[in-house]
Amino acid sequence: MKRVLSAITALTLMLTLAACGSNGGTTADVSTTAGGTTAAAAPSENADLTGSVSTDGSTSMESVIGALGEAFTEANAKATFTYNPTGSSAGIQAVQEGRCDIGLSSRALKDEEKASGLTETVLAYDGIAMIVNPANTVEDLTVEQIAAIYTGEITNWSEVGGEDAEIVLIGREAGSGTRSGFEEITGTEDACKYRQELTSTGDVITAVAQNPGAIGYASLASVKDTVKALKVDGVTPSEETVKDGSYKIQRPFVLATKDGVELSETAQAFFDYITSGEANEIIVAAGVVPAN
Repeated sequence: MKRVLSAITALTLMLTLAACGSNGGTTADVSTTAGGTTAAAAPSENADLTGSVSTDGSTSMESVIGALGEAFTEANAKATFTYNPTGSSAGIQAVQEGRCDIGLSSRALKDEEKASGLTETVLAYDGIAMIVNPANTVEDLTVEQIAAIYTGEITNWSEVGGEDAEIVLIGREAGSGTRSGFEEITGTEDACKYRQELTSTGDVITAVAQNPGAIGYASLASVKDTVKALKVDGVTPSEETVKDGSYKIQRPFVLATKDGVELSETAQAFFDYITSGEANEIIVAAGVVPAN
């Protein structure tokens, strides 16, 4: 009987240890690296983060910030991460008013925003793709032609080598970081003759995909095969051409924080992680170019 009880006890202990070792966090801290591999990590002061980090702002940053948030919470299972896609200006206002930890902007902060007590940290650089319907025969536009199209000087696709068809201008709403970036780069601030002003990158892509005469702009990382991205001055928008600067229509992805306001331990850990270079592979996989 003693031998049977001893055997049962030993078996129970083995099963318990096996279960603990397989859950990824009961007996050891497990972290996911930027390359996607999982390895045991020595306990650290962040090993048991239990707080939250909240982000608010640019819809164009959805892919990259979502991927970074997922990686962070996988490595810190007790922490929580939230992202509110409200647009760049709304995100900047949210961090100013203390409604989020980190504001997300797909444009550089304005002088008055910095003067109000905000600091910008560039996370990555994003190309703004000029998109048309796949049926459009135009393949390449110069920055000057794009500006002339959006200000109403060029109104027919035949004027830039395409079919005889009216050009339908699609863009983002006032306050959008994508719109601000596009108009600043092309020199068309307050001069664009939009047919439609839409409130998200996804809406712009859908509108262009449904209209053979449409042209729009969207974050390169968000472009789908339902539309065609044009070359600009002969350069195809890509990670490589954004990184080397040869693709001219690009803008920064910015993290906005409030001066003099200390982030929580969890929010600071997230900020440090995504700006340290450790997360660069995740940033690249999201289609943008890391700043570090």
